[in-house]
Amino acid sequence: MPTVAPLDLEGHCVAAVFLGDVPHFALADGAIHRLDNGHKTMQANDGLLAAFHDAANDRLITGGEDGKVFAVKAGGDVQDVASTGKKWITSVAAGPQGAIAYATGKTAFVRFADGKTREFAHPRSVEGLAFSPKGMRFGVARYNGATLHFPAAEGKPMELEWAGAHTGITFSPDGAFLVTTMQENALHGWKLADGKHMRMTGYPGKVKSLSWSVKGKWLASSGAPAAIVWPFSGKDGPMGKAPLELGTRGNTMVTCVACHPSQDVVAIGYEDGMVIAARFADAKEVLLRRQGKGAITSMMWDREERRIAFGSAAGDCGVIDITA
Repeated sequence: MPTVAPLDLEGHCVAAVFLGDVPHFALADGAIHRLDNGHKTMQANDGLLAAFHDAANDRLITGGEDGKVFAVKAGGDVQDVASTGKKWITSVAAGPQGAIAYATGKTAFVRFADGKTREFAHPRSVEGLAFSPKGMRFGVARYNGATLHFPAAEGKPMELEWAGAHTGITFSPDGAFLVTTMQENALHGWKLADGKHMRMTGYPGKVKSLSWSVKGKWLASSGAPAAIVWPFSGKDGPMGKAPLELGTRGNTMVTCVACHPSQDVVAIGYEDGMVIAARFADAKEVLLRRQGKGAITSMMWDREERRIAFGSAAGDCGVIDITA
């Protein structure tokens, strides 16, 4: 049976991540707690709204109500990387070559590693940001679709239209597909080579969490009483194919998913705080954590694939060791 090292904090956990091999928990008040030979705390934003794990640079990018963007590294290093005055930063992302994107209102910004910043205005508010894993381009989720920008080059952005409010955005690991979460209970996708649409519907709730499997063959999602896992191995993604439904629990909703770094396995967090792992091949399940306080809001595997950091909406955080 896996063991759980609990960390009981006050408030909503926005991000639970490993920086180096140290678990970090970023809360909505801007405090970042870490378990590094004891429990230590540092302060980033005054009111944290968005966080993104920049795996390539082993850092956590945060943005918040104070209009600031911070880069947090292991060992307690908090660097102030951008400021928008007093405008709330509602979304952040990190991309290739050390670039960071952040958004406030209808404007998205890209700050390059050399400190230069470019601004991208939109007709409606920017709801989500993501960089493509291939080349320097980034996507913006917005009302009625998504916009793809090429920040290092001049020229017009690429507009991808689909009616409705798009709230979050992700590229597939090979850069071939773009998927958005929507205000309605659905995902929408585009095949970037030809703009073909992919509709992923049938969710009873809003999809708040997405995670690509290793090599991007599957996309796991929350928003149902099971993890809904769409197949992306074919050239047209999930079109005409049924998703896997893993970890079904009747009337308890899945609120967070985190795919394993090297195997076709997903960690699934629920609204009652339970965490299980499920295998894609045969849907076999292992209980990782019993019910707790608050819905699971964030999870991440460590590099050694042994531990999972998790956080909840009630500050009920901790680390699961699956090898114990």
